[in-house]
Amino acid sequence: MNEHQDSRSVATLLSDLAQQVTTLLQTEARLLRAEMSDKFSNVGSGAIEILGGAVCLLAALIVLLQALVIALANAGLGAGWSSLAVGVVVAVIGAILLRTGSANLSPSQLNPDRTEEQFKRDVRVVKEQLK
Repeated sequence: MNEHQDSRSVATLLSDLAQQVTTLLQTEARLLRAEMSDKFSNVGSGAIEILGGAVCLLAALIVLLQALVIALANAGLGAGWSSLAVGVVVAVIGAILLRTGSANLSPSQLNPDRTEEQFKRDVRVVKEQLK
């Protein structure tokens, strides 16, 4: 037998358990709020990148259309091809911004992974304590 018997009553033990579970749930809620704040910050930066990508793609479309007009007018001489090259570079930059922004907005990026794992560990500990 254990030499150090706990002299607390069952009611005291249950009260302590309820208090510890309440504290645990409050801590988990704070962790969830902090993690979701982080995730929503990423959503904001993703939205800004998408907006930047959209602006770049719009500028690329204008430049590419201008390049096409000049290229057709000059039958492929100097100014049109340089406008075309600038348009392609701007389009690539816009596509990269849209891709990275979209990745930051994916649902998997919004899942509170750390809080979920911590909650699972806490549930296991509480179950073990109730045995």
